[in-house]
Amino acid sequence: MIYAVIDTNVIVSAMLTRHSDAATAKILNAIIENEITALYNDEIIQEYKEVLHRKKFGFPKQIIDKIIERIHKQGISTPRTHSDEVFPDPKDVVFYEVAMSKEDAYLVTGNIKHFPQKPIVVTPAEMLEILQGRQT
Repeated sequence: MIYAVIDTNVIVSAMLTRHSDAATAKILNAIIENEITALYNDEIIQEYKEVLHRKKFGFPKQIIDKIIERIHKQGISTPRTHSDEVFPDPKDVVFYEVAMSKEDAYLVTGNIKHFPQKPIVVTPAEMLEILQGRQT
């Protein structure tokens, strides 16, 4: 099983794309298909809700609710593990600290420059490579 914290920007990108073969869309599908077990806490779920419901995106409420419900049901609520790393955006810390709380977990983000350069911080494309490596 692959455990990963999914940064909000990955979900937004997946929902915005018109290409089902986009890496972000494949990551969201991997969560829905239970190939990735999403790690989260209440702060992360709250950010998902706040960002995905922004009017500028126009995402249907039913789709947002289904995605968040799927993450709740199939994912694992995980506490934060304190990190002394410095982040450009303090809102990103929670994603990193939740990923750090589970051994062998990843943080999947489209903004790798916002996080420490660590092997657990991967792009959606890198996460797909990890998934493929585990399936062979």
